[in-house]
Amino acid sequence: MDTVHEIISLLENGEQSKAIQKYKNILANGIPEEKYDLASELTRLGFLEEAEALYKQLIQQFPEEGELMVLLAEIYMELGQEEEAMLLLEKIDVQDESFPQSLLLLADLYQMNGLFEVSEQKLLTAKDLLPEEEVIDFALAELYAEIGKFAEAIHSYESVLSKGTKEILGIQIEQRLAEMLSASGSFEAALPYYERALKEKLEINTLFGYALTAYQADANKTAIDKFEELKELDPEYHSLYLMLAKAYEKEEMIEKSFETILEGIRFDEFNKDLYYLGGKLALKLGNEEEAERLLREAIALDPGFTEGVLTLNKLLLIQERYEEVIDLAKHVESVHEVEPQLLWDEAVAFQHLEEYSEALNKYQLAYTYFKNHQEFLKDYGYFLIEEGKSVKAVEIFSELLKQDPSNTEYQEILERLTDF
Repeated sequence: MDTVHEIISLLENGEQSKAIQKYKNILANGIPEEKYDLASELTRLGFLEEAEALYKQLIQQFPEEGELMVLLAEIYMELGQEEEAMLLLEKIDVQDESFPQSLLLLADLYQMNGLFEVSEQKLLTAKDLLPEEEVIDFALAELYAEIGKFAEAIHSYESVLSKGTKEILGIQIEQRLAEMLSASGSFEAALPYYERALKEKLEINTLFGYALTAYQADANKTAIDKFEELKELDPEYHSLYLMLAKAYEKEEMIEKSFETILEGIRFDEFNKDLYYLGGKLALKLGNEEEAERLLREAIALDPGFTEGVLTLNKLLLIQERYEEVIDLAKHVESVHEVEPQLLWDEAVAFQHLEEYSEALNKYQLAYTYFKNHQEFLKDYGYFLIEEGKSVKAVEIFSELLKQDPSNTEYQEILERLTDF
């Protein structure tokens, strides 16, 4: 057994002290071939600092050898010594066979540091040198994906696939391409790539991506099938329940959608969106008590959750629970910026409670936001008539008549108001 294999065997058997002694001997007296082989094996086993020392010696002996610089730079990157790696890689000559590899590593380093344009330049230079190298296309695709250049990413992933390569560094190219197509809004185009990726390897995140993209493409039955398949594989995959419920809802399967929400809440009890959708579905099912419970849970999780508050307020208004409408609106206003719809809700509630000055104040505040909203203007106009504020009422009904000139109701009201 030669010394390199002996050292590796000792390390693999846990005899590190003996291995280190023999390593030091090669470091001091070994021939270049031994140092190179040992450095490679030590890198594989994770003894990076020991490999670093060997490569440094080899570079001193062969200062123009680009391959050695690349190997040492890779170790520096593993050790988090990015600046040292960059300085070393920049030394590699353009004519060196390892120059394209050095560009790939530099691109990776610049990308990690957020210097995306420099990274792109390095990769494009490498592509000019090796136009058929799929690894460069892959690196470009990954860079473009990270910075949101979806069209460029799609083109680069397609270029990799066109060369017959379906996987690089353990990453499925068809799955990546499917994600980019979906992210760019090309949902239908993404679906076949998701299918192919899942045939190659069934992976739950890919399955979720497929189901979500099918939902976005309005292929609701496919989405339901895939979400249900995912649920069978991993019932604790929290994200699936909300989307599965939405898919059932789009298919008018309201009871099934509601059951899915309740199931999701058991796994993800702090997800306000589950409670919110559950509340809306309960309303569709005519279960107002359950709807209120779920909506209040959503608001308890996020007191500034405007959608939840507005939906609950609508229910409270229908049920003529006006004091609760006002209390809820005040609570939200204490933790959130002004929500125009709540001002309108409060105006209606105060009006029914016969607190007319408060109602007028809320109507006036809401008017700023709803000048072109016919339903609001009708509420406001009739309130003004009841309060005897004829001049302002004329202004409001005149605006309504402009929006709906053929409305005889508005015409008659204006005639009555202007006769006085």
